[in-house]
Amino acid sequence: MDNGSEPGTPAGRGEPDIVGRSKRLWLLPDGRCLVQIIPSLRSFTYHRDEIVERTGPLRLDFYERAAARLADAGVPCAFRERVSADSYVADYCPAPPFEVIVKNRATGSTTRKYPGLFEDGAPLPRPVVKFDYRTDPEDQPIGEDYLRALDLPVEEMRELSLAVNDVLRSWLRPLEVWDFCLIFGRTSDGGLTVISEISQDCMRLRHQDGSPLDKDLFRDGVAGEEIVNQWSRVLDVIT
Repeated sequence: MDNGSEPGTPAGRGEPDIVGRSKRLWLLPDGRCLVQIIPSLRSFTYHRDEIVERTGPLRLDFYERAAARLADAGVPCAFRERVSADSYVADYCPAPPFEVIVKNRATGSTTRKYPGLFEDGAPLPRPVVKFDYRTDPEDQPIGEDYLRALDLPVEEMRELSLAVNDVLRSWLRPLEVWDFCLIFGRTSDGGLTVISEISQDCMRLRHQDGSPLDKDLFRDGVAGEEIVNQWSRVLDVIT
């Protein structure tokens, strides 16, 4: 696997204000932030956590295009502009400890946590939306009533997640979106906006021939160079 150091600090910047699992973030004075992608790939289930350098720019290639599609569809998104191969400017909204997962096929946690309910890889009759509590070392499913108890707009998050699903499935066809995760932030006026990256690192995406074009390659032990090659295939298909 391709191991290396984290990306260097952007020119003129000191230590980041926030460091997450796969991002470094600098707060800007105008209510926005500079975000730098850390080219990390990690899987709790498969006990792997590595740096694959060239995946960072590929993730941002995908995210930049996805953000444009969401904006065209009227879905609020924090992304504003790309400023380097691995960095972009976004509206700053604090990240809550919850994420939303949309599943179009029974895969991953669905078949691992609920064995016997669905055949692995089976299409679901309609998209399934679920919520996870983001915590190390592994995110955990959380009941929606806990979110309601925290006064979170569960139904609005569900509706926006399904809208993102419609945009991604239409845009990426003939590639197939099996599942993806989103994080929503709250804007200054109280509205919801997508603040999470949308890329192969946070979705399951399949080629027409059924081969994975996402982080499942890493989960399956594929070498870094081949992950880069397969993720690059996506950019040859989408616009």
